[in-house]
Amino acid sequence: MGFKLGTARTNQASRGVVKNKLQFNKQASNSHITIPGETIIRVDDLGDVLGLASNDGNIYINNKITPGSMLEHETLAEEIKHMADMKTGKLGYDDDYIYFRGEKFERDGDKIKYNGKTYQHGDPRLPWESDAKELENGNI
Repeated sequence: MGFKLGTARTNQASRGVVKNKLQFNKQASNSHITIPGETIIRVDDLGDVLGLASNDGNIYINNKITPGSMLEHETLAEEIKHMADMKTGKLGYDDDYIYFRGEKFERDGDKIKYNGKTYQHGDPRLPWESDAKELENGNI
């Protein structure tokens, strides 16, 4: 008995040249963007936070960001990096702590204690944030 292979489009290459590329698709409702392996959800209630990689496996993007903008792409890149770090155990969090590379850092709401100082969540001086920026800039 034979079977028919699916017709799903994937990256195709010949002799090192990519003929077509996967694309990130926006669903008709514009409430979701999809990236293979991740669910991106646009929400109104993130306040000043642009994006959030959540323990529930979703990435939340602030509705204030214009869909398709450079800011949206940069935010997605950073949140996808955080999600990858969480899936590999490099980064984690709960209500009381941020866990990064085996260390834990106390958090109080949107403030995080690091090296004796208190920083706002998302501050680029925090090691897990600078790690994401380095990757985004191609330095890791």
